Amino acid sequence: MTRDGQVSAAALFSEEMRRARARTGLTQDQLAEKIAYSSSLVAHVEVGTRAPSLDFAGRADEALDTGGLLARLQPFVRSEAYPAWFRDWVEIEREATSLCWFEPLLIPGLLQTEDYARAVLAAANPASGEDEIDRLVSARMDRQAILTKDKPPLLWVIIDEGVLMRPVGGRRVMRAQIDRLLEAARLPKIMLQVLPIGAGAHPGLAGHFVIASFDGSADVAYLDNALAGQIAERVEDVSRVTLLYDILKAEALAPRASIDLVRKAIETWT
Repeated sequence: MTRDGQVSAAALFSEEMRRARARTGLTQDQLAEKIAYSSSLVAHVEVGTRAPSLDFAGRADEALDTGGLLARLQPFVRSEAYPAWFRDWVEIEREATSLCWFEPLLIPGLLQTEDYARAVLAAANPASGEDEIDRLVSARMDRQAILTKDKPPLLWVIIDEGVLMRPVGGRRVMRAQIDRLLEAARLPKIMLQVLPIGAGAHPGLAGHFVIASFDGSADVAYLDNALAGQIAERVEDVSRVTLLYDILKAEALAPRASIDLVRKAIETWT
């Protein structure tokens, strides 16, 4: 697996893991048992069709006595799972102290369940095979680790009410996804608001955007479209997006009323 004549991080990870496993004399099944992951996942990682999580890499390091090599390679493997135009934003997202997110069509990626993410990514990438969708899903789930680190960012999410009604993945997937949304809204550093359908025309109709804030540096915004995302760093651009977010925040339901509306939406999927 090469890119422009260079070995990819995924290929390097796979090769190092196979060598370490061969050195210890473990079969794929035995390694899977030691690290508490499935044999099929171990097999997929070894051929480079699934990107390993940091937890997977750490457990494999311990089981194979690699001195932390796989955990050091893992971030590079993960970054390859993102489109090139999105990789800079992933790094920005990891460093941010707060993220203000508006989403008119879907549950935000940081709060999606795996099944919901799979349905979204499969629909958005109709020409991709199952292995590629698996990589994209794994990468999206890996991004969610920023919400459980020692100092997670403040995540302030505004979603359109229609997001709760759109049957992504079917009834079972939607029920689990809304349960996940409610669970997230109970966390101290996650704020959820819902923009009711009755708001009519509003500044967010042009699409999804996120504003990342940091300690000691200027805010950065991310705007999405059907082809690629755009990172906005110019002060005037970020200020304009921030104004849109402030208007949406004012037009959305208060957090408590928003959670009540989300709870009511569960009835649709029960």
